[in-house]
Amino acid sequence: MFKAIFILYIVCISCYIPFTRQPDYFDGEKSPAIIKFLKDSVTSVTIPNALYNDGRREHRIDARYIFRKWKEGDTLEVIYETNNPEKAAVYGFWGYWITWGELVASIVLLWGLFLVAVVVTKNPTPEALLEQLSFKKEKKKKYQE
Repeated sequence: MFKAIFILYIVCISCYIPFTRQPDYFDGEKSPAIIKFLKDSVTSVTIPNALYNDGRREHRIDARYIFRKWKEGDTLEVIYETNNPEKAAVYGFWGYWITWGELVASIVLLWGLFLVAVVVTKNPTPEALLEQLSFKKEKKKKYQE
Protein backbone atom coordinates (compact mmCIF):
# COMPACT_ATOMS: atom_id res chain seq x y z
CA MET A 1 0.00 0.00 0.00
CA PHE A 2 2.85 2.36 0.82
CA LYS A 3 4.41 1.80 -2.62
CA ALA A 4 1.21 2.86 -4.37
CA ILE A 5 0.91 6.00 -2.26
CA PHE A 6 4.57 6.86 -2.78
CA ILE A 7 4.24 6.41 -6.56
CA LEU A 8 1.09 8.58 -6.57
CA TYR A 9 2.98 11.20 -4.55
CA ILE A 10 5.95 11.21 -6.96
CA VAL A 11 3.64 11.53 -9.98
CA CYS A 12 1.67 14.40 -8.41
CA ILE A 13 4.74 16.34 -7.25
CA SER A 14 6.40 15.81 -10.66
CA CYS A 15 3.39 17.35 -12.40
CA TYR A 16 3.05 20.16 -9.86
CA ILE A 17 6.60 21.51 -9.73
CA PRO A 18 7.36 22.44 -13.38
CA PHE A 19 4.12 24.34 -13.91
CA THR A 20 3.95 26.37 -10.69
CA ARG A 21 7.31 28.15 -10.66
CA GLN A 22 7.28 31.94 -10.55
CA PRO A 23 8.76 33.32 -12.74
CA ASP A 24 7.67 30.70 -15.24
CA TYR A 25 10.41 28.28 -16.27
CA PHE A 26 9.13 27.87 -19.83
CA ASP A 27 8.68 31.60 -20.58
CA GLY A 28 11.45 32.98 -18.38
CA GLU A 29 14.83 34.34 -19.39
CA LYS A 30 18.02 33.51 -17.52
CA SER A 31 20.71 36.04 -16.80
CA PRO A 32 23.99 35.96 -14.87
CA ALA A 33 24.03 37.85 -11.58
CA ILE A 34 26.52 38.89 -8.91
CA ILE A 35 25.93 38.87 -5.15
CA LYS A 36 26.31 42.23 -3.45
CA PHE A 37 25.53 42.82 0.22
CA LEU A 38 23.37 45.91 0.77
CA LYS A 39 21.89 47.36 3.94
CA ASP A 40 18.10 47.08 4.18
CA SER A 41 16.58 50.53 4.69
CA VAL A 42 13.82 49.26 7.01
CA THR A 43 15.63 46.84 9.31
CA SER A 44 19.23 48.09 8.85
CA VAL A 45 20.36 44.50 8.32
CA THR A 46 22.88 43.65 5.62
CA ILE A 47 21.30 41.22 3.17
CA PRO A 48 22.58 39.55 -0.01
CA ASN A 49 21.17 40.94 -3.24
CA ALA A 50 21.58 39.50 -6.71
CA LEU A 51 22.37 42.21 -9.26
CA TYR A 52 21.53 41.35 -12.86
CA ASN A 53 20.93 43.11 -16.16
CA ASP A 54 17.97 42.39 -18.45
CA GLY A 55 19.53 44.19 -21.43
CA ARG A 56 17.84 47.53 -20.70
CA ARG A 57 18.71 48.30 -17.10
CA GLU A 58 20.14 46.77 -13.94
CA HIS A 59 17.86 45.11 -11.37
CA ARG A 60 18.38 43.61 -7.95
CA ILE A 61 16.50 40.98 -5.99
CA ASP A 62 16.73 39.64 -2.49
CA ALA A 63 18.84 36.48 -2.60
CA ARG A 64 18.17 35.18 0.92
CA TYR A 65 17.28 31.48 1.03
CA ILE A 66 17.31 29.01 3.87
CA PHE A 67 20.48 26.86 3.82
CA ARG A 68 22.20 29.13 1.27
CA LYS A 69 25.25 31.13 2.27
CA TRP A 70 26.49 33.75 -0.17
CA LYS A 71 29.76 35.65 -0.24
CA GLU A 72 30.29 39.08 -1.77
CA GLY A 73 31.01 38.68 -5.48
CA ASP A 74 29.56 35.18 -5.90
CA THR A 75 28.17 34.61 -9.38
CA LEU A 76 24.84 32.92 -9.94
CA GLU A 77 21.99 32.78 -12.39
CA VAL A 78 18.59 34.45 -12.05
CA ILE A 79 15.43 33.74 -13.99
CA TYR A 80 12.92 36.46 -14.82
CA GLU A 81 9.99 37.09 -17.12
CA THR A 82 10.73 39.56 -19.90
CA ASN A 83 7.57 41.58 -19.32
CA ASN A 84 8.29 41.97 -15.59
CA PRO A 85 12.05 41.73 -14.93
CA GLU A 86 11.74 43.10 -11.37
CA LYS A 87 10.10 39.85 -10.25
CA ALA A 88 13.00 37.47 -10.62
CA ALA A 89 14.27 34.49 -8.65
CA VAL A 90 17.65 32.94 -8.07
CA TYR A 91 17.75 29.96 -10.40
CA GLY A 92 18.86 26.82 -8.60
CA PHE A 93 17.51 23.53 -7.34
CA TRP A 94 17.10 24.83 -3.79
CA GLY A 95 15.11 28.02 -3.80
CA TYR A 96 13.59 27.88 -7.27
CA TRP A 97 12.61 24.26 -7.93
CA ILE A 98 12.24 23.21 -4.30
CA THR A 99 11.28 25.71 -1.61
CA TRP A 100 11.20 25.25 2.12
CA GLY A 101 7.42 25.64 2.42
CA GLU A 102 6.67 23.26 -0.44
CA LEU A 103 9.03 20.66 0.97
CA VAL A 104 7.35 20.72 4.39
CA ALA A 105 3.83 20.74 2.89
CA SER A 106 4.73 17.89 0.58
CA ILE A 107 6.09 15.73 3.43
CA VAL A 108 2.98 16.46 5.52
CA LEU A 109 0.79 15.50 2.54
CA LEU A 110 2.69 12.24 2.01
CA TRP A 111 2.41 11.41 5.72
CA GLY A 112 -1.31 12.24 5.65
CA LEU A 113 -1.91 9.96 2.65
CA PHE A 114 -0.04 7.17 4.41
CA LEU A 115 -2.17 7.61 7.55
CA VAL A 116 -5.37 7.53 5.50
CA ALA A 117 -4.24 4.27 3.88
CA VAL A 118 -3.44 2.76 7.28
CA VAL A 119 -6.75 3.83 8.82
CA VAL A 120 -8.77 2.52 5.88
CA THR A 121 -7.11 -0.92 5.95
CA LYS A 122 -6.49 -1.33 9.68
CA ASN A 123 -9.72 -2.81 11.11
CA PRO A 124 -11.67 -4.75 8.47
CA THR A 125 -15.19 -5.91 9.31
CA PRO A 126 -15.69 -9.59 10.23
CA GLU A 127 -17.54 -10.19 6.95
CA ALA A 128 -14.65 -8.76 4.94
CA LEU A 129 -12.15 -10.89 6.89
CA LEU A 130 -14.22 -14.02 6.32
CA GLU A 131 -14.46 -13.20 2.62
CA GLN A 132 -10.69 -12.77 2.37
CA LEU A 133 -10.03 -16.06 4.18
CA SER A 134 -12.46 -18.03 2.01
CA PHE A 135 -11.22 -16.55 -1.27
CA LYS A 136 -9.87 -19.10 -3.74
CA LYS A 137 -8.32 -17.94 -6.94
CA GLU A 138 -10.02 -19.37 -10.01
CA LYS A 139 -7.97 -21.00 -12.67
CA LYS A 140 -8.50 -19.13 -15.87
CA LYS A 141 -7.84 -20.44 -19.33
CA LYS A 142 -5.24 -18.65 -21.31
CA TYR A 143 -7.60 -18.18 -24.23
CA GLN A 144 -11.35 -17.72 -24.04
CA GLU A 145 -13.44 -20.19 -26.06
